[in-house]
Amino acid sequence: MHFLDQAKIFIKSGWGGPGAVSFRREKYIEYGGPDGGNGGKGGDIIFEAVAGLNTLIDFRYTQHFKAQRGQPGAGKNRYGAGGEDLVIKVPVGTQILSDPQPIEGTEDEDGYPEYEEQQLLADFTEVGQRVVLLRGGDGGRGNLSYKTSTNRAPRQHGTGWPGQEMWVWLRLKLLADVGLVGMPNAGKSTFINQVTNTKAKVGAYAFTTTKPQLGVVQHRDREFVLADIPGLIEGAAEGAGIGDRFLGHIERCRVLLHLIDATADNPVDAFRIVQDELTAYDGGLDEKPQLVALNKGDLLGQELMEDIAAQLRDEAGVEDVFIISGATGEGVPALLDAVLPLLGDAKTQGQEAPDEEGEAPWSPI
Repeated sequence: MHFLDQAKIFIKSGWGGPGAVSFRREKYIEYGGPDGGNGGKGGDIIFEAVAGLNTLIDFRYTQHFKAQRGQPGAGKNRYGAGGEDLVIKVPVGTQILSDPQPIEGTEDEDGYPEYEEQQLLADFTEVGQRVVLLRGGDGGRGNLSYKTSTNRAPRQHGTGWPGQEMWVWLRLKLLADVGLVGMPNAGKSTFINQVTNTKAKVGAYAFTTTKPQLGVVQHRDREFVLADIPGLIEGAAEGAGIGDRFLGHIERCRVLLHLIDATADNPVDAFRIVQDELTAYDGGLDEKPQLVALNKGDLLGQELMEDIAAQLRDEAGVEDVFIISGATGEGVPALLDAVLPLLGDAKTQGQEAPDEEGEAPWSPI
């Protein structure tokens, strides 16, 4: 299944059904009077978070969603049936955002108009969460409701209230307990393959990982979800490389696991580049609990690995550095042992999802 983390769709709730113009006609009853019923209410547009989905790929092929219109009223004071609600199922972690529109009369130096600020309309963080985003229009009144003492045979009726319509953006932020960060070729995909059943692609070239990967880690009778995002390079928070698009996927992670390639030219600089990008993203990523692991320990001797770890502790100000090998699994159990207490602390503090005010602003434009 292809991964897609953002999509633009058009949604429209149903119109209300028209009211009826009808008069009672029965044998031996003269001047029976009006008996037209009201129209039915239009269907709502409802979004629901469901389990088993981790991509928005379905919205690439279907972009228009319209709820059913209410049925018209009928004689004998019969009300029209309401239109069926349209339930749109999305993965857990999906956000619904407004589509910014250009502001008239505002242009920058290049002649492009300024756009409205994007609004967060809904945020789905739990399975089964439902939000009525657009309400269907009310049904029109039948002529019976217009009857008065001076208007005994009204012929007017309501045509039904229109539904609501709008374009919205869907953005998926994967929900994971631990997020893997690091430079390209830091060994993140190899690591997630080692500790989970994920079959992430591994290659000896930059940006082998082009989409986030999720895996479930089972360690010491506990489970947690691990997310691997594409590698970060200098300037990623401003759009360089492909990591900036996926930084939002680790906003909801409770713990960050920073992998550093021990065979890189300068592991200390690699650490600082990633840290600077986490800070520049301005989503509170630099404030999350973080573990630092020096990867590819099987390619260098133990003495050299310890020397590089000492440089990281001294020059980068890291309190502790784990020496591991994602390929052989050496040192990985000790690293996972250190992850578990951080997950427990985060749960007790109620940090399952960050406050929206701390998240970085996002716009598809």
